[in-house]
Amino acid sequence: QRETNTMPGYAGSSWYFLRYMDPHNDKEFCNRKTSDYWGQVDLYIGGTEHAVGHLLYSRMWTKALFDLGYIGHDEPYKKLVNQGMITGSSRFIYYFELTGETKKEQKPFVSNGLMISYDLISDYVNGQDTPIDFFERLISRSEYLKEASLKINFSGTMNNKRRVDVNIVDGIELDIEKLIRQKPEFANVEFILNTNNKFICEAEVEKMSKSKFNTVNPNDLVFKYGADTFRMYEMFLGPVEMSKPWDTKGIEGVHRFLKKLWRLFYDDVKGKVWNEEKATDAELKVLHKAIKQIEEVTERFSFNTGVSGFMIAVNELTDLKCHKKEILEKLLILLTPYAPHIAEELWNQLGNSGSILNATYPIYDPKYLIESSKEYPISVNGRLRTTMNIALDAAQPEVEKIVLENEVVQKWLDGKSPKKIIFVKGKMVNIVV
Repeated sequence: QRETNTMPGYAGSSWYFLRYMDPHNDKEFCNRKTSDYWGQVDLYIGGTEHAVGHLLYSRMWTKALFDLGYIGHDEPYKKLVNQGMITGSSRFIYYFELTGETKKEQKPFVSNGLMISYDLISDYVNGQDTPIDFFERLISRSEYLKEASLKINFSGTMNNKRRVDVNIVDGIELDIEKLIRQKPEFANVEFILNTNNKFICEAEVEKMSKSKFNTVNPNDLVFKYGADTFRMYEMFLGPVEMSKPWDTKGIEGVHRFLKKLWRLFYDDVKGKVWNEEKATDAELKVLHKAIKQIEEVTERFSFNTGVSGFMIAVNELTDLKCHKKEILEKLLILLTPYAPHIAEELWNQLGNSGSILNATYPIYDPKYLIESSKEYPISVNGRLRTTMNIALDAAQPEVEKIVLENEVVQKWLDGKSPKKIIFVKGKMVNIVV
């Protein structure tokens, strides 16, 4: 029987959030005191396809209920973020049927057709190559074609364009064996490879869809890399509001980052390396720089920048050989919204009781980011000879004493007394001999 009730789809989806506030009320959709208490939805995140089909009607229903006095706000959402669509990178191959006879045996052509690497056919497809030049180039790539007298219909080339499953393509290189296993009808096709003996596919960014054979099963990636890697890589693809093509090539970088994070806690050979030693100023500086940046970019929904911030922090802590619980457990709390599984596991490994979700969020302290020293370039007669770390509040007499006691500087002075020492605070030191 045909369903004619459109209310659940068009009406229900436009004001369901009001019912969420008072779901067990059997006298009204939502008690006015309850809706006044909860108010508007704080944040709505949805794709652009919701703009008319849901959000426009949601505003209309809210304004109507407000005018009738049933609710106390005339806008449904305080903040709206439209997330960009994850598009698929489709792959195409070019297939041509053949008719003709072999030159040697005058028998029907054995192959069912030709599959041509895209970099060989691209100039022809784009109208930059003549049929004769194109055919000669094909013959030069295949011994099989040299032995044949062929008739190939290259008119309507775009009709010979075929979609191929992205899961049997490595980047843009087709795995021919997988294609044949997937489509046995191509077993007798002649594949024309490029000069590197590879079969290249044409790539095109489109909406991700099963009908376009450009979908990637998240379960396969989670099984191979883990849910945290998959989650962080989606954030790392680009700004949340922008549409972006999915490309599994870059997922390895995020996976390596998480393994590097793990090595701050556990070494592949030594096992546990984290300790409860007191953190240094340099380590605290890395931590508080990360707290400041991650908090700011997360508030702005700039999650891709947040992932970059974590990568920088882990690299800097690795360089400092920092394995201290005081630093690492706060870093894990920051990481939890981005990679909750590894954060929870390592939080437990650090000896903490309860879930990391209940931990107090770290507070940024600006004092750790105040620079107290600078790496000064030290020149002798205008030529850079070394660098020295000198306190920023050091006066010229103190700087001159420190510089002249340096072994590298003494070597270039060669026992001579300097005529003048030029000191530009915060910038450079030049010794004139």
